[in-house]
Amino acid sequence: MRILLFSTLFPNAASPSHGVFVENRMDAYRQKYDADVKVIAPVPWFPFRHQAFGAYAASASVPFREVRNGVDVLHPRYLIPPKIAMHVAPSALTRCLDKAVHDLCAEGWDFDFIDAHYFYPDGVAASRIAARYDKPFVITGRGTDINLLPSYSGPRRAIVEAASRADSIIVVSNALKDELERIGVAKAKVTVLRNGVDLKQFRPADREVERRALGLSGLVLASVGHLIDRKGHDLVIEALKDIKDATLLIAGEGPERGALEEKAKRLGVSSRVKFLGRIEHDELYRIYSAADILVLASSREGWPNVLLESLACGTPCVATNVWGSGEVITAPAAGKLVKSRSVKEIAEAVNHLFNSKPSRQETRAYAEQYSWNETADGMQRIFSDLMEKSKSRTALRITPIKLASRTEKPKLIVTVDTEEQFDWNEFENTTYLVNETSSI
Repeated sequence: MRILLFSTLFPNAASPSHGVFVENRMDAYRQKYDADVKVIAPVPWFPFRHQAFGAYAASASVPFREVRNGVDVLHPRYLIPPKIAMHVAPSALTRCLDKAVHDLCAEGWDFDFIDAHYFYPDGVAASRIAARYDKPFVITGRGTDINLLPSYSGPRRAIVEAASRADSIIVVSNALKDELERIGVAKAKVTVLRNGVDLKQFRPADREVERRALGLSGLVLASVGHLIDRKGHDLVIEALKDIKDATLLIAGEGPERGALEEKAKRLGVSSRVKFLGRIEHDELYRIYSAADILVLASSREGWPNVLLESLACGTPCVATNVWGSGEVITAPAAGKLVKSRSVKEIAEAVNHLFNSKPSRQETRAYAEQYSWNETADGMQRIFSDLMEKSKSRTALRITPIKLASRTEKPKLIVTVDTEEQFDWNEFENTTYLVNETSSI
């Protein structure tokens, strides 16, 4: 089984946590099932690497090819002009993917099917390449590609079209499956395979040791994620006013950092907020373990991996009840859901949970039901079906050819005549041969 994984959401040497959930899912599958996998993970083209250019410079620093966990990963570049990126991204990615696939085939590696992640623009581009190479493909919807982008008419049409062409569709939560059905995607084609958590990587560490390392005492909260508006870090900062003696750890980087620091100062809680910056993914368990409660105040989530990671470390969560969050927190051992995304309700939920907190053992035991095993088995069922489709398509393949000129003639023509009788008497018997079908 040769799988071509395609996604712009995939880790690289410059951004090792970018789309790590996509890599984790495939790693979990490969640990249980045999597969030859190659990854095409394009990054936007940018000419300069100087740190003054921020995230753009990080893209320029990504190697063109690397090996991650034994998998060959290609990072071709694609050009997306500012302001019109949403509209041109599918075409830019299609050209990028087409060339990368051609280069892989020229090296002697062909693939059986495409495993694409994120519907727009990645899944749209994958659907076009799959048609061009006559390969089956599956698309995994992960969050904003389903619960946000379809609000724009162009992406919505492209998403629905790609979904209609897909041989199978995976989503990470039931909420996303319902949303796909709402915008016109056949429900029968969609399978829910939620993300799992690496129970070895995310495990309870000694809470007091981790707190001493960070200079912490009292009630400790954590808010983990990219520093952007929809993650709701600002709401958690504001909630500190009503959470007595609590310290908030904010792990992540992003464009909202300056505004968040300014808000903490304006509210008089800056001494209780620690901005930790980007924490490597394999070190996050220390932050979760140091905290009493993880708070996730997002406005949208497909399947929030941070909740599972925190639970696996024995730390319960308070989360806004949006999309997949309500499918993660389903019992007191996991924490509490906030019905409305308000500062008042977040503070009340934190105070309530702190006063009736489950034991770390109970929370860890709850997380253990979310290993990757079930997801890997679900992938195997889908991949096996795609493999059978791939075999049937390659059993007989007809490829049209163009003659170099009108005077050029083929050396041999083979016809299969099963319904009509053709009169060969008009031809000299040295120019044709009639055989039984079995002996052709």
